[in-house]
Amino acid sequence: MSAKSIKNVVIIGGGWTGTLVARELSTKLDASKYNIILVNERPYFIHLIAGARLTVSSEDKLEDTVLVPFDKLFVNGNGTVKIGKVVSIHEAAPGQGGEVNLEGGDSIPYSALVLATGSNWSGPLRFPDSDTDVRAHISSWRNKYEKANHVVVVGAGAVGLETAGEIKQLWPKKKVTIVHSEQLPVNDTYPEKFRKNIERRARQFGIDFIFGDKLDIPPEGTVGVTTQNGKQIPDADLVVPAFGARPNTGVIATLADDILTQSGTVRVNQFLEVQGHPGVFAAGDIIDWKEQKQAAKANTHATVVAANVVSFLQGQPLKKVYKGSPEMIIVPLGKTDGAGYIDLLWGIHVGGWFSRTVKGKELMVAQARKARGY
Repeated sequence: MSAKSIKNVVIIGGGWTGTLVARELSTKLDASKYNIILVNERPYFIHLIAGARLTVSSEDKLEDTVLVPFDKLFVNGNGTVKIGKVVSIHEAAPGQGGEVNLEGGDSIPYSALVLATGSNWSGPLRFPDSDTDVRAHISSWRNKYEKANHVVVVGAGAVGLETAGEIKQLWPKKKVTIVHSEQLPVNDTYPEKFRKNIERRARQFGIDFIFGDKLDIPPEGTVGVTTQNGKQIPDADLVVPAFGARPNTGVIATLADDILTQSGTVRVNQFLEVQGHPGVFAAGDIIDWKEQKQAAKANTHATVVAANVVSFLQGQPLKKVYKGSPEMIIVPLGKTDGAGYIDLLWGIHVGGWFSRTVKGKELMVAQARKARGY
């Protein structure tokens, strides 16, 4: 088969879902007919589930295992990675492919396209792109935590709670306060029993809370802060943003005007195909679907998208339907405690043993690496 007749399948985003889609497709597509190309700004996958511990502590040298290279991602080497930043997407016509344009002028034509651009995070989890900058970012945050006397974390979602837990695990006497806009940790997707349980355990861990309040992020180096409701924390010397992530979909808007919702998520149908754009699929945190945005959803998204990409390329009707995923959350507090909730059967509540065994002790690093060929 001539090089011109080989079709490109392009995946934008090398995070949780994009990498799983790429690996799955590498087992399904004939390398003599298709090029699988993963485009990512960083030279590796970052296992964000371990992000809080990675940026707090150097004890486990997580940078050696959490930054996972792409060299073993594709089964039998059936695929390539292009390190670069996508600046625009041009569709020739719906269902007729198009091209992805990169910073610097390169363009990559595609016959099928997968959008898996993930979330924009704040604070410690807002990793830069180059390897040098990523490692400097990790070192900088570790240094800030070590020097601080009273850390104030803004946001009591999973990231905020886990960050606070990692700090107290490493420095039990360091003061840690979480400011949260709601009256209980996390959000009301989860039952009150779980929310009260994780609050109780966090307080036992030495973490203080200010609920029903907000705090603007002050300039770095500020000592002493006041919440929006007037609560003073005079000795606070490090404020850490840990509020909710936002969909990283700015470049996707270049594909079409009607592709994004007001909140910035991508409109998809039940096949996780972008509405009105056959052959363009979306997966991960960016899809407009009523569910919590979590890495735990990635496997199901990837399975659906990979199957439907294959069907599209073969000219077959799309068959694999996404029916949603059960909600579950496991919030470790350091390596020793935590709590979780799994929305199956009558609703399953789990405590410290389960949380530390399943997640807190190793943070699923081995599983994440194995799923990407290591």
